[in-house]
Amino acid sequence: MDSKQSSKLVFTVRRQNPELIAPAKPTPRETKFLSDIDDQEGLRFQIPVIQFYSKNSSMEGKDPVNIIKKAIAETLVFYYPFAGRLREGNGRKLMVDCTGEGIMFVEADADVTLEEFGDELQPPFPCLEELLYDVPNSAGVLHCPLLLIQVTRLRCGGFIFALRLNHTMSDAPGLVQFMTAVGEIACGASAPSVLPVWCRELLNARNPPQVTCTHHEYDEVPDTKGTIIPLDDMVHKSFFFGPAEVSALRRFVPHHLRKCSTFELLTAVLWRCRTMSLKPDPEEEVRVLCIVNARSRFNPPLPTGYYGNAFAFPVAVTTAAKLRKNPLGYALELVKKTKTDVTEEYMKSVADLMVLKGRPHFTVVRTYLVSDVTRGGFGEVDFGWGKAVYGGPAKGGVGAIPGVASFYIPFKNKKGENGIVVPICLPGFAMETFIKELDGMLRGDAPLVNTNYAIIRPAL
Repeated sequence: MDSKQSSKLVFTVRRQNPELIAPAKPTPRETKFLSDIDDQEGLRFQIPVIQFYSKNSSMEGKDPVNIIKKAIAETLVFYYPFAGRLREGNGRKLMVDCTGEGIMFVEADADVTLEEFGDELQPPFPCLEELLYDVPNSAGVLHCPLLLIQVTRLRCGGFIFALRLNHTMSDAPGLVQFMTAVGEIACGASAPSVLPVWCRELLNARNPPQVTCTHHEYDEVPDTKGTIIPLDDMVHKSFFFGPAEVSALRRFVPHHLRKCSTFELLTAVLWRCRTMSLKPDPEEEVRVLCIVNARSRFNPPLPTGYYGNAFAFPVAVTTAAKLRKNPLGYALELVKKTKTDVTEEYMKSVADLMVLKGRPHFTVVRTYLVSDVTRGGFGEVDFGWGKAVYGGPAKGGVGAIPGVASFYIPFKNKKGENGIVVPICLPGFAMETFIKELDGMLRGDAPLVNTNYAIIRPAL
């Protein structure tokens, strides 16, 4: 079955009643404050992740549900803040009430095999809402479980591990660190190889707070033309960029930018194609936000084991007309510059801005947000059955404002080529234009001057 069929795949999932898994031993009863980076408005949502595992004959007779449940309880002894609940204090400050109540867990069985999902596992996944059940009253930011995990056994002996995280608690590296710890303990370790470090005060605002950098990512932009993406008629598709696609797109890169990274190239291409497909007013500003992990930008670097949010959303801003009329190199230069903006001073300036401005949401009007998880390590997480067949974000377009975000996910296609798969979420009318633009660029039948309409073949 190919991936086109898998999107139409329908199956039944039988779930047990949700339960709370508490830490296996008593843990400190205390209040721990989140950092001023953690508790910004744009991170106050639940983010879904999914991992697919095949049958492993060496684990014959062993139940992934029981093994993972036990490992979660033991891991929560180390990561006990995850077993607590968030409260909000003065100035919208978030803190974890370390109650030890536990995380939400769902045990399930599905009458489907891994093979039936097709040979190219990628978002959007069929029946995702069945594989990661939204337990009623569990998805709030405050007073709700901070993690929800569902383990679904498959008919073939494989299983699916799906997780939903309150994003204020951790970013992708922090979440992978926790999942890796669960895997290590599931495989018999008595403690995680990397011990968790809280130290959220390292990313707090200064006293007194002082915004020292420019942060157009938090500009208040009025939605004058109704250009926030409509939520109805949204189409989800994934696009694969392997060696052939990337080299086709590189032909549009001017000589002085030829050393650009694949991330920079794809971001410039997708931002341009997406903007053209949404047809904003030519003089309106459009933005791309690039998530940049700032752990190594600190001196000294943040401690190993830090699992809070440690990234920034540096932004490139231009008008829709300039993005469309200029060659691809124009967008590429803007994207390249954003990544160098993030320094320790920049992170401190963001924290200060949060305190001074009431923890605003990043700008979403005419904005595209990209996050590269190709080196995130999701696929490496091993609960005893080996590495994941697919591991990473469960869908694109997540967040408080659906449709704004895309992830770059490592992927091997059925030809065995390693590349990147990017889920894109657009209204139906825009998706058709997006595919046409990207295809033109990939086929090389777009002229090399002025119209680098990059488009990628749909992987679904």
